[in-house]
Amino acid sequence: MFQSFKKDNLTVNIYSSRKELGLAAACEAGNKIKELLLAQPVVNIIFAAAPSQNEFLENLISQEGIDWKRINAFHMDEYIGLPASAPQGFGNFLKERIFDRKPFRSVNYLNGLCNSKDAECTRYSKLLTENSTDIVCMGIGENGHIAFNDPHVADFKDKAQVKVVELDGLCRQQQVNEGCFTSINEVPTHALTVTIPSLLKAKYIFCMVPGSNKALAVANTIEMKIAERYPSTVLRNHWAAILYLDTESASQINVKVLQH
Repeated sequence: MFQSFKKDNLTVNIYSSRKELGLAAACEAGNKIKELLLAQPVVNIIFAAAPSQNEFLENLISQEGIDWKRINAFHMDEYIGLPASAPQGFGNFLKERIFDRKPFRSVNYLNGLCNSKDAECTRYSKLLTENSTDIVCMGIGENGHIAFNDPHVADFKDKAQVKVVELDGLCRQQQVNEGCFTSINEVPTHALTVTIPSLLKAKYIFCMVPGSNKALAVANTIEMKIAERYPSTVLRNHWAAILYLDTESASQINVKVLQH
């Protein structure tokens, strides 16, 4: 099964399985990377770290013809205060699945153990300014967040590029639901995140959202008014964003939307 439609500017592709979703998204992202490398010396990519990205990342590193030595890698959010070796750390997640498996030109981590959070936000913001984002590879949280921009801190006109945020309860519980932590008490309460305007500066956005636990967030993304209460709705404003779904994550989309 494959179905595709548009909602405002957002292209929505639905696949029969999580596996098909990951492969299709990786092929299209890989082709876009190769296309950009033909036109410019380096490509700058921001990656999300979450179980929803597993199939995509595994297929992306298998794509042939990508000159990884000309790609600068970034990640979009990080917990504050986790031990450096914690497997739940988003930098560690990406290091294991892609950053250590390909010879990137550079890999740029957010430091959740920094002495000064303000200084770390400034440092990473400078990196993003100096390396204009070409591609964002991301997901959507159960509460509709993109990166760690939960509804109560989402700001479509944020003047910051990177900021410190307090995570809401739904966001923290999701980390438990996905098996990353055994209880919500273990989940950090704060994080560093790239802001929504920074994400939307990317030339291209590939957003992979499989699984039944994301079905309501997906339906809200497509059907609700574009507003900070539903942070992911802002993807409908982007000129080149694609949302990749499986039948489970697409299960609550209004049938009339699907038939449009």
